[in-house]
Amino acid sequence: MRVGTASVTAAVLLLVLPHVAFAKVSAQEAAKLGKELTPMGSERAGNKDGTIPEWKPAAQRGSLTGEFSTNPEIDGEKPLFTITRANLAQYVERLDAGHKHLFELYPTYKMNVYPSHRFVNYPDAVLKATIANATTAELQGVDVLTNATLGFPFPIPKSGAEVVWNHRLRYAGDGIRRFNNQMIVQPSGEYVLTKIVEEAKFYYGAIKNPVQAGPGSVMIKIASQTLAPPRLAGTLIIAHERDGSRDAWLYSPGIKRIRRAPTVCCDNPYEGTDGMEFYDQVAMFNGTLERYDWKLLGKREMYIAYDSSKISGNTIKFKDLAHANHLNQDLPRYELHRIWVVEGDLRPGTNHTFNRRVFYVDEDSWSIVASEDYDAHGQLYEYQEGHLQIGYNVLSAGTSPEVIYHFDSGRYFITAMANEDKPVDFSVHFDDSYFEPQGMEARQRR
Repeated sequence: MRVGTASVTAAVLLLVLPHVAFAKVSAQEAAKLGKELTPMGSERAGNKDGTIPEWKPAAQRGSLTGEFSTNPEIDGEKPLFTITRANLAQYVERLDAGHKHLFELYPTYKMNVYPSHRFVNYPDAVLKATIANATTAELQGVDVLTNATLGFPFPIPKSGAEVVWNHRLRYAGDGIRRFNNQMIVQPSGEYVLTKIVEEAKFYYGAIKNPVQAGPGSVMIKIASQTLAPPRLAGTLIIAHERDGSRDAWLYSPGIKRIRRAPTVCCDNPYEGTDGMEFYDQVAMFNGTLERYDWKLLGKREMYIAYDSSKISGNTIKFKDLAHANHLNQDLPRYELHRIWVVEGDLRPGTNHTFNRRVFYVDEDSWSIVASEDYDAHGQLYEYQEGHLQIGYNVLSAGTSPEVIYHFDSGRYFITAMANEDKPVDFSVHFDDSYFEPQGMEARQRR
């Protein structure tokens, strides 16, 4: 039987579509960057009613050796208003489903909303690289990035996967050492504390010698070691994040040996979290994109946790954060910002605890600041909230703390806390050998 040309063409397209290269905007579109768009790709102007201001990039200040982020310009500000269950109807259009669900569950839940500011900025080299990437960066499928270096690969995104890649590759210095303290909080407010130190060397994001993205290229190397409680102390994870893949190793003091850890991925529980955090929830989201079909749903003006130097600083104790049922809502600062909305739907033939995920991504920092996670029945299973703070000493932005609400158990999980320890140290430098599995046992911390 003869097959028509149109049928053959369609079949070929179906076979190659997962590997087609996407993105690259025209030179005409890219010319908007640094003009009506910021160099990162966000809208430079504020909104029509002035509740979202024009971009006002911060200048670099402070020491890289480790200091808690502060901004005297906003420290004395008072809330404009407080959202409660009683007045929720006035503000509901600017809230995500996770926040609305928390209001429904807990009468004590509230959100203090402050004046909005847009101080997020990045080093000149990162901004210039971002503009250059706009006309060169491409995705092959969703997990292989090519022709991008140092900056955000997709400042003018055309797909949901591109926005997620911007989050994954946001600049954070050449190397870091940080405390990542974590708490499992019971509905009563009682908690168990885990202390972790994380170290990372950034290859794609290194200003001096950035690695160009490409199949198999190393993007980040990470070491994570648990210090407490005693039953977990000494657990060490090393991961090499590559373009399109991840290699990982685990050292457990209980069995005193190093093993490859292919489970350091996706919805496998992170070591020591009692199942409260999956590996791909670390830093709001990381790792492979291939299990989901990603849709870019556009932008919304939303109230999100922002300019969070107070809640992540050393004037707040761990016990101050943990309240019954939810985070101590006297501490977060919420602001109105423009947010990209990305939806991920589980692809047929793959598996994950979350059948659907909705990410809310800040337009200036490209940081995921909230995630709604739905189960196979379409019910909101978990809600993850990141409190965005600006690192003025390195010119970057990230989320600290991050909170995961488990609606099935009533417990919640707080991670990325450094409050009672040292702040992030951006001055560290690591040799490549520091992140090799051969030295894991010898690297047990004092």
